Amino acid sequence: MSNGEATTIDGAAEACIEQARERGVELLLPREVPLGGPRAIPVHRVLPNKNRHFIGAWCFADAFGPAHRDRDGSMDVPPHPHTGLQTVSWLVEGAVEHRDSTGKKHTVRPGGVNIMTAGRGISHSEYQTDDSPILHGVQLWTVLPSHERKREPSFSGVDEVPAFELEPGVGAQVFAGTYCGHEATAPYFSALVGVEVRIPAGRTVDLPLAPEFEHGVLALNDGVTVAPGVPVQNGGMAYTPPGTDNISVTAQEDAVVILLGGEPFEEEVVMFWNFIGEDHDEVSGFREEWMREREHPDARDRFGTVVDDEAQPLPSPRLPEVELLPRGRARRRTT
Repeated sequence: MSNGEATTIDGAAEACIEQARERGVELLLPREVPLGGPRAIPVHRVLPNKNRHFIGAWCFADAFGPAHRDRDGSMDVPPHPHTGLQTVSWLVEGAVEHRDSTGKKHTVRPGGVNIMTAGRGISHSEYQTDDSPILHGVQLWTVLPSHERKREPSFSGVDEVPAFELEPGVGAQVFAGTYCGHEATAPYFSALVGVEVRIPAGRTVDLPLAPEFEHGVLALNDGVTVAPGVPVQNGGMAYTPPGTDNISVTAQEDAVVILLGGEPFEEEVVMFWNFIGEDHDEVSGFREEWMREREHPDARDRFGTVVDDEAQPLPSPRLPEVELLPRGRARRRTT
């Protein structure tokens, strides 16, 4: 679920971005937002970003944890809607139960992945399980291409993705696309890749990249550096453009990074809260339908009812007073 976005970046953050740029790296810095109910878990949101909206078809990335339930709150998100996208849940530690309006229920744990295809419209809920005091991982979205955005909603829960060693002691797990000859079985609708890489302390690893893709290296710990000497904080991301065939990553301590990539996504879309649509009017219509269906459970059409979940569905934020503008392949500003 997407909460509101902050767009300001302070002077120190701008200095970090500029220093990375001088070394030939585009650094995307996260912002902290709450995710969930009254005791919301804090997450680091790095996509969409002030300087870049997409990496391939990946259009949203939240990193969270390690978060301790008693200290940091929990991920307990009541029913809420989505359109025009896929949600991808990947965990390093902990467990989250998914329920949705197609009737599916599935608990994702480390080594597996939950992929929900919203298509024309779906609602779902997510709850950190009682046996999961610590939660660490990412929630990602892919934007569906226009010819897939009206498809019927669906869900796929994969309990075990392809796993291998990039080199001795460096483990990789492929949850999207194909990487180093290992292919994920999860369904996606664009040419993309998603891989978790675990790097022992003190090691430097060269990650092979598909030169036709753009990529981002998302850090799930502090102490991660990408060549040439650019630190990437927990929840931050280093971007590489098409034409790059590898990136060097160093871990000062045991680290987990997520490699995301894909063919540059050339379409523009309007994004608001959990809705993706073609333009302002379509997204506004999705919001109106959700708010109407939320109040009338017996007349739910587009978004349906989440199976075995009697929690009150979340209301949508108000639309801004101005027209929502399309998002596309945002580049850094040149002055």
